[in-house]
Amino acid sequence: MQPPSLISDPSDERWMREALTLARQAGAAGEVPVGAVIVFDDRIIGAAFNQPVSSGDPTAHAEILALRQAAAALANYRLEDTTLYSTLEPCVMCAGALVHARVRRLVFGARDLRFGGVRSKFRLCDSDILNHRCDITEGVLAADCVQLLEDFFRARR
Repeated sequence: MQPPSLISDPSDERWMREALTLARQAGAAGEVPVGAVIVFDDRIIGAAFNQPVSSGDPTAHAEILALRQAAAALANYRLEDTTLYSTLEPCVMCAGALVHARVRRLVFGARDLRFGGVRSKFRLCDSDILNHRCDITEGVLAADCVQLLEDFFRARR
């Protein structure tokens, strides 16, 4: 039996492909290729890609932008029955925002070994010391997510 964090829902690949499409748009725009979608009742209510460079906003990560859209779509800052899909493990800022928004589930593709706030460096989204914990599934379409990042950074060197 797989550890709970590796068991994925059959629709996880579908939504992660949507996030990958957004990540490719980020890369084409010169941004680090990360995409995120938020799903509620089997529909996307938030979708974004990284935009800190183009917007001049250090908080314009894909997850934060998608959270803002989802909160507007639901007219609520609490996103309790949602799932966020991200091509890359969220950083500490984004992981904290997921906890504050009460996102039920986080699904991500690749680990971020330098800045990961969910598994690699910190464990914010399911910490026992915080008042909310997200269910976490990692590794969905990980090879595709990693390849996109590697290709982007290889081309920049």
